[in-house]
Amino acid sequence: MIRTLYAKLSVALVAIVLAIAALYAVLTLFATRHHLQVTEQRLNRDLARDLVADRNLVEEGRINEPALKEMFHDYMIINPSIEIYLLDMEGYILSFSADPGVVKRKRVSLGPVRAFLSGDDAYPLLGDDPRSHGGQKAFSVTAVPSEEDPEGYLYVVLLGERVDSIATLLHTSFLARYSGLALIVSVVVGSLAGLVVLRAMTRRLRRLTDHIDRFRAGGFRNFESFATASPDDGDEIAQLGRAYDEMAARIGEQLEALEKTDALRREMVAHVSHDLRTPLATLHGYIETLKLKDAELGRAEREHYLAVALGQSERLRRLVGDLFELAKLDAREQTPECEPVSLAELVSDIAQKFQLEAQHRSATIDIDAGEGLPMVEADIALIERVLENLIDNALSHSPDGGAIRILIASDGHSVRVTVSDSGPGIAPEHLPRVFDHFYRAGNAHRGDAHAGLGLAIAKRIVELHGARLEVESALGRGTAFSFRLANSITLPHG
Repeated sequence: MIRTLYAKLSVALVAIVLAIAALYAVLTLFATRHHLQVTEQRLNRDLARDLVADRNLVEEGRINEPALKEMFHDYMIINPSIEIYLLDMEGYILSFSADPGVVKRKRVSLGPVRAFLSGDDAYPLLGDDPRSHGGQKAFSVTAVPSEEDPEGYLYVVLLGERVDSIATLLHTSFLARYSGLALIVSVVVGSLAGLVVLRAMTRRLRRLTDHIDRFRAGGFRNFESFATASPDDGDEIAQLGRAYDEMAARIGEQLEALEKTDALRREMVAHVSHDLRTPLATLHGYIETLKLKDAELGRAEREHYLAVALGQSERLRRLVGDLFELAKLDAREQTPECEPVSLAELVSDIAQKFQLEAQHRSATIDIDAGEGLPMVEADIALIERVLENLIDNALSHSPDGGAIRILIASDGHSVRVTVSDSGPGIAPEHLPRVFDHFYRAGNAHRGDAHAGLGLAIAKRIVELHGARLEVESALGRGTAFSFRLANSITLPHG
């Protein structure tokens, strides 16, 4: 079975060469036959008239029948290459030099005869061949006994049936022996040369196939570069090689990303399991205690147990809600419904929600908003969630008596919001992970109250608005998170 591209191209090449050789042979035979007819008719144009004169076929203005029969007999023996026929004025055959059994026609068409006698030089001028019902041959003809007083025609076929067999013999011997041999040699040499060229042209394609096979056998990890030329050079195979290099590199990157994602998934499952297990165990324990010791517990103890159980239930609710929200954001299922928003008013409203907790911790929340801030294009609910998460994160990482500062400033094209705290800061090695799921820096002041999803959610929401959530921090100097939102109407410079 032909499977490789080289084998298929080789078969196609050999087939094309053979087809060209066959076409060449047919055209050569046709051209040879045509040339033979033209040459023979030009050389023997006056043969019929010469026969009448040389053989004294006309005496006293009439056809000499004995001389005609003698000529028929002589030419059948001496010169079988021609066939002689005597026609009447209607073209019917009166007598001939051939054997009686081989003549199949009774009449010869006079159209070519009249054209010949009129001096038409469009050779070859073919007339009917009496030996076949549909064949035509080159001929010579003259009116008898004379052109002035014709009673019939002497019709001479120049290439008779015997000559046809001799021509066939010549073609199968001389022409086939030399021309055919030359044709065979040309076909063989051309095919071999073509196969060598195809082999050279497909060598790089085989090498590319080997690269792909090794890449696949190595689990799509053992990548070897194929293309060596510059991107602007090379034929289609070189372009295919560069495309393979880009594809293989991309597959490698995607595999690494999948491995990291899988590792993150396992880590996330572990964190979720831990963060769910703790409040569930606490909730279960306090509810079980209330059930078993309900009669023994006083009012204050019962209220304490219920408050703890309610707190753990709220913690579970928040964790599950955060997980669902983060999953929707990661899946890009949520599309912001943007509208003009005043960030200064929105920040002021959200800060009021945290004033009670800030007072409880003796902390302050200060808002520094410039004058004449432009409106921004944003989804109010989503940006509200971002600000809540950032302020809540700042409070949880600030010491008692700390300060939370919210700066809102415009640069003419966008409005920048910065939420900073006075906490201990984040070490440089931990900064790249602050937006990871379930990551906690370890310096929060509320124990396990947070699951480490707030910053991840805020980052996804800001990205949905076409912006970036950035972080700056230094140990002992606090942490600042910031993002920009585009103006609803871009302001001119200055």
